[in-house]
Amino acid sequence: MPANPLGRALRTRHAGHDKLVWARPDMRAPESFTLTSPGFEHGAPVPERYRGRFFGDNISPALAWTPPPVGTAELVLIVQDPDVPLGKPATHALTMGIDSSLRAIPENGLIHPSPIPGIKHGRGALGRRGWAGPKPPRSHGPHSYVFQLFALDARLDLPDKFTLADALGSMAGHVIGRARLDGTYEVL
Repeated sequence: MPANPLGRALRTRHAGHDKLVWARPDMRAPESFTLTSPGFEHGAPVPERYRGRFFGDNISPALAWTPPPVGTAELVLIVQDPDVPLGKPATHALTMGIDSSLRAIPENGLIHPSPIPGIKHGRGALGRRGWAGPKPPRSHGPHSYVFQLFALDARLDLPDKFTLADALGSMAGHVIGRARLDGTYEVL
């Protein structure tokens, strides 16, 4: 397939890793537990099956984590692409209400509505709720997909169609631990 001229023209434009939720001062906490996926290793390409709808199966990868810090009341997962040629990272999943006793989310467990009791999805990419897999512009170069898992010392109560801004406002001052898993995806 020939190169996409628009993707090539925007190759130097990226939202930036410094704009991830992970980089926010009010979301900093010890990296006191570990996030993994049986679908891909940290820093490795995200498999095609997890690619966004219209381009792939849009199945969310299975995730697993070690025990979060003592005192964790809830876990929040935020998946972002900091390499989009926009002013801020694209949010591919915004999930809260993950019970602190869980140690995993099965493959496709981030669909909306979630099969996991208590889990709520906020509005992410293009207003979509639930998993929105990788869909980088063709020929733009490799994109990072950053899975950020935050341990909170309080349960959050947000409206059904909460946004990233709603979640961040409620999370501030409650993050007691965090874990991260990075994958990549590129469309040549």
